[in-house]
Amino acid sequence: MASESQLEKDFEKAVKQVNEHTETFPADFLLRLYAYYKHATGSQGKSPNSREPLINAFKTNALFQMKGLSREEAMEKYIKAANEYFKNLK
Repeated sequence: MASESQLEKDFEKAVKQVNEHTETFPADFLLRLYAYYKHATGSQGKSPNSREPLINAFKTNALFQMKGLSREEAMEKYIKAANEYFKNLK
């Protein structure tokens, strides 16, 4: 496992890569990234605020599934998911 500072750098790099990607991501992938990101950044306590109730329900469920995951584990899972996605694009 990387040191926390290295883990945070790798997490920020993965977040930047995802944010700069211009093609559409699959919805299930985005939902996982959303939950990992919210948990990793400590912002999972805020309610989803989409205008669509169904989207809010999916987001709430994804956040609920993060229970028991540490902040570091959420970062690791975000990094792994992003890396695998971009590796498979090539």
